[in-house]
Amino acid sequence: MITAIVFVQADVARIPEVAEEIAALEGVSEVYSVTGEIDLIALVRVREHDEIATVVADRLNKVPGVLATETHIAFRAYSQHDLEAAFSLGLPDA
Repeated sequence: MITAIVFVQADVARIPEVAEEIAALEGVSEVYSVTGEIDLIALVRVREHDEIATVVADRLNKVPGVLATETHIAFRAYSQHDLEAAFSLGLPDA
């Protein structure tokens, strides 16, 4: 699974609608409204690298109200679950 984090600048008057339309796109797993210089963060999860272009360039960028995007490809994930597994000694409960 390949994960891309997409920063989205959107028309301020349409942020909720833009977020909903992006969230409905195939390949988009989550959309967050955030503070700061960007308006939305979308998580794209696909099987092949070529699919990122399909989701972001061909679909997400064409949602009315999307002004600009910046895409970051994740190469390693660190979650609480992963950290617990990595540091677990595997000892049975006493």
